[in-house]
Formats: sequence, C-alpha cells, structure tokens
Amino acid sequence: MKSLKSFKMNFRKKDPFHDGGRCGVRMKQLPFMGILCIGMVFVVYRTMIYQHHQTQIDARMDPFDISREIHLSSWQLRNLPRGIVQAASDLELRPLWSHGNSNSKKFQLDSSGAEVEYPTGRYLLAMPVGIKQKHNVHAIVQKFLPENFTIMLFHYDGKLDGWNDLAWSAHALHVVAHNQTKWWFAKRFLHPNIVSLYDYIFLWDEDLGVRNFHPGRYLRIVRSAGLEISQPALHPNSTEIHHRITIRARTKKFHRRVWDMRGSTKCTNSSRGPPCTGFVEGMAPVFSRSAWFCTWHLLQNDLVHGWGMDIKLGYCAQGDRTKKVGVVDSEYIFHMGIQTLGGGDHSGKKASSSEEHSNKNSKHGSSFDVRMEIRRQSTRELEIFKERWNKAVEEDKNWFDPFTMDSVVVGDDHERRRLKHRHKVRA
Repeated sequence: MKSLKSFKMNFRKKDPFHDGGRCGVRMKQLPFMGILCIGMVFVVYRTMIYQHHQTQIDARMDPFDISREIHLSSWQLRNLPRGIVQAASDLELRPLWSHGNSNSKKFQLDSSGAEVEYPTGRYLLAMPVGIKQKHNVHAIVQKFLPENFTIMLFHYDGKLDGWNDLAWSAHALHVVAHNQTKWWFAKRFLHPNIVSLYDYIFLWDEDLGVRNFHPGRYLRIVRSAGLEISQPALHPNSTEIHHRITIRARTKKFHRRVWDMRGSTKCTNSSRGPPCTGFVEGMAPVFSRSAWFCTWHLLQNDLVHGWGMDIKLGYCAQGDRTKKVGVVDSEYIFHMGIQTLGGGDHSGKKASSSEEHSNKNSKHGSSFDVRMEIRRQSTRELEIFKERWNKAVEEDKNWFDPFTMDSVVVGDDHERRRLKHRHKVRA
C-alpha cells in the first residue's frame, strides 16, 4: 500500500495537467506568444519600409539637402564643443565699442531728423551699381532705408569714392570687382549661410524707377499672398518688357498668371508653366529666405549672365510655382533698360557715334562692339545652362520633375507625348 501511494504521488508530480491545469495554460500560451512576436516583427518591418519611402520622397522634394555637408563638416569640428559652433553669419556692421545697452531697441533718423523705431523683420537690398547711375540708386536706397533694409552695393566700375558724399553710404556694404555681373556677385557674396538673417532678399538692377513703389506695402502683400519668389510689376511704358506677365495689371493687387494668345507662346487657362505662370524676370526678383537657399545652389559659378535661369526659378518656389510665384501690381516700378555694364550711356538713349567708338576696342587688329560681345557670351551661356540642366536630369535617376507636363506650350502635342513617354520609362 505504501508503494502504491508513493506511485500516485510521483504520478501527480509528473502530470502536466495536475494542479488546476496551470502547466497546461503555460503550454497553451506558447503559440499565442509566438503569434504576438510575429505581429510585432511585422509592425517593425512595415514601419521601416514606410520610413525608407518617406526618406526617398523627402530627398526628391528637397534636392538641396545639406545633411551630407553637415555630416562631413562635423568630423572637422569634432574638437569643438557643439554649443560654440556658429554655422551662419550676416552682413550687419558691428561697432568697435559698445554704444550702450545691447538690448535697447534699434532707432533710425527720418527725413526730419527725428528718431523712428525700426519696423520688425530684417531685409536685404543688393544691387550692382555704377557711378553713372548714382542719382537713381540714391532714390532707390532712400525708399528702402526706412523699412529696416541692409544695403549692399556691387560696384562693377570700381569707382567707390564717388559715393562718399551720400549720408547712407557709410552704413552700406560695398563690394568692388571690375566688370562683373549681378549674378557673379550674388554667387560669391550672398551665400545662404551669410544671408540667413534676412526674411527677404531684393536682388535688383540699378535702372529701376521706384516712384510708385513702397517696400513696406510690397512685403505685406507678398506675405499675405504666400509668394516665395516675386517681383514688382513693370509700368506699361517701361523701356524694356520681355514677357507680358511682368506688365502691371491696373485693377489687381497682384497676379500669378497671364492670358495671352499673341506670339509663339500661347497662354491660356491650361498653361501651367513659364512664361505664362510661375515666372518672374531677372531685373528685380525678390526671394524669401528658403527660396534664396535653393536659388543660390541653382546659380552656376561660371555662367555669370544668368540667362535661362529665370525659367527655372519656379523649381525653388518651395511648392507649387503657380501659387508661390507672383507679380505685385499695386507696387510697381519703371524699367529704364539702361545698359551700363561693358559700356553704354547713362541716359537710356542710344549712344552717339563718338560714344559707340569709345565702346569699341582693338582685338587682333579688328574692332568689335563690347555690347555685342556680351550678348554673344550671354547666348552661349544660355545654351550651356540648358545642356547642364538636361544632363543633370538624365543622370539623376532619383529625381523626378514635379512640373513635367507644365512646362510645355499649349498646343505642342508632340512634345507633350514625348515627355509623357519619357516620364513613364524613367518611372
């Protein structure tokens, strides 16, 4: 009997379903835990796939990502504490000694000599200038100074001393380089890390009349309309008007497109690309901080005349160029069309025979027109820019054109079909 009882007790110890089935419950939980683990692995896998696709989309939509540059530079800065590193700068002049409380508000003098507080926001006006246009440049600067603009002048004629009699000249930044263009200066002296302080950058020519233009009102319109790239409209009587979209519309505050059935380019309701919409011209562009970051990278270092770049500016509009690019009508300018760089008179009129002769130089025993040579060089640069753009598009397999079907002139069915086929092949 004793041996039988001991046998029963040993059986109970070995029985997995003994003790209320607790061991059996544990065995039943094993498949459930396995399914739960598989589910968690699946969720992690799907999350990683989503993040990968999102990274690809971000890379396509932001082709000018500088994270790689930051990663490379971080190794060079490894011996510095992170808090001491400053990657950006500005164009503001600094005093040699303190003039009081650094936290005090900034003031300026108005035309009557009274102190007026600066408005909020920081802006930059940068212009290529020559001494022949001194009077007109002075009129432009006088308009911008009350609105808290930093003034930067690019002197292409080297005549810097002639500006010293202007009161504001001592507070402006002056860069001198003989016979260089606006885009040459901009590429070298307006790096995004240098101008990141400024909300908007006005990169204007010197031959613009500003009688009907107010920078403060202009900026309020640009902000309210959400324009990343803009320009003031041109007075209809301006000397040089190359695209109808830049002409002032009298009844509007601003416009983003134009309708025009004249000429080789037809602008209709179906037009969604330059020069019908999403377009500004190069004589008076205004960029937001983000748009300039992109535009600076678009500028080609060796193509100094900038021809063809205006057609591509919409790619830097930080979104839909038909909405983010526009022309402000209520604040408009007069384009005089004066050609001074490389020769030309300062009145905007046709040069006399003696002046034309002075603008011609001897080259290999024969005379040549400087202005004509500049135009030829500009045309060559335009073709080079087009070739570079097309080559970049072909080589970058991860890039897609968000405006592929927008940039074709309405009615060009053959070209539209060709682009559609090419887009499908690359996809």
